[in-house]
Amino acid sequence: MRSNNRDITAPCFVLGINEGMLGLFGIAILLVTAVVWSARGPNVEKTDFVLTYVGAHIVHDGSGARLYDIKFQKQVRDSLFQHPNPLFYEHPPFEALFLSPLAALPFRTAYLLWGLLNVVVWLAVIIFMRPYFPCPKEDLGYLLLWVLFAPLAVALYQGQSSLILLALYAVAFVKLQHHEEFSAGLWLGLGLFKFQFVLPFALIFLLRKRWRFLEGFAASSLLLTLISLLAVGWKGIVNYVRFLLAISGNPQNLSYGSAVDMPTLYGFVYALVGRRIGHMELNFVVMVLSILLIGFIAWYWESHDEHDSNALMFASGVSAALLTGLHMFTHDFSPLALGLFIALANSPKRKHRELRWTLTATVVLFWTVPIYFLFVAWHCLYLLCPVLLLFAFSTLLASKYVGRQAPTEVECVTAG
Repeated sequence: MRSNNRDITAPCFVLGINEGMLGLFGIAILLVTAVVWSARGPNVEKTDFVLTYVGAHIVHDGSGARLYDIKFQKQVRDSLFQHPNPLFYEHPPFEALFLSPLAALPFRTAYLLWGLLNVVVWLAVIIFMRPYFPCPKEDLGYLLLWVLFAPLAVALYQGQSSLILLALYAVAFVKLQHHEEFSAGLWLGLGLFKFQFVLPFALIFLLRKRWRFLEGFAASSLLLTLISLLAVGWKGIVNYVRFLLAISGNPQNLSYGSAVDMPTLYGFVYALVGRRIGHMELNFVVMVLSILLIGFIAWYWESHDEHDSNALMFASGVSAALLTGLHMFTHDFSPLALGLFIALANSPKRKHRELRWTLTATVVLFWTVPIYFLFVAWHCLYLLCPVLLLFAFSTLLASKYVGRQAPTEVECVTAG
């Protein structure tokens, strides 16, 4: 499995016994063991899956209209668990409906099944994306980087849906590489269970006037809206909007997720000046910065739309979508894995030394495992916002040079 970075049709892992297949098998055993161990561990009720289970339980019991009633959520949560985290279910109604069958099972069994599904998704993405990510050239190195990207492990342990979002972004990326924009938009629209990281990316395509992508996105969005209505009704939808407004209006509330624990523009601005300006002023500043960032990337992408550089533009777009999402934690970095692998495979020639070093530094930093856990412990995850912003602009600028290089000149990122 040694493919050139322009060969996007090569097979992923060659059938038969080789180091890639053995490594993949070893990772599968590791991940399954981790899920089983977590499901049987004493801290499973401290995971985010508790919130998902509560939401699924409410819909499963036929109380969907009260899904976003905070008092009712707390009542259900406290009736199911002894010492849960003081957080609330905040995902869209259709997710709770899709996962409601899990509420018919004991919590630990539901956690185990959901975790095993996420393992399958993780492994599928690793295999599916190999032809598009030729760096590292060695199979074991490629596999190791997937395991070392800490947000994926956090998403698996917490029982979050971030790995599903990663998979949907991966499919959208492949579809765009093959110029299937309607299909790309359709698949990405299914990621609206984390709409804060999908809508900004769709906005880039709106500003670029890529109507086929938007038609696909609108189709899946309409379907999920109808399913949400089925789950909670109009009253539930109205309550969900009020619930989201309550979250955005309380950036210091740990039950909604503290803003300083979010590596977004919102979290960064709040950490710097949030305690000195009002809520309206804070939202206005963040809105302006978000529009400027999304607008610039859309303009640059459309102005430099060359096939060879589209992958790096995609990486920049994903970074911007994460930056402008109002609600983000460690596991939400999961789609960034695509951007990091794209950057590895599309480094500018060594003559662009400053850009090459900047890109390398940001990639290495995001692959440094302890950073995430230390920043979470110190409540300063917002400090990763400037790093993510730097990565977004580095990939954007690199696309300009990579698009002009001959295929033999494009290198994997190294520190050299």
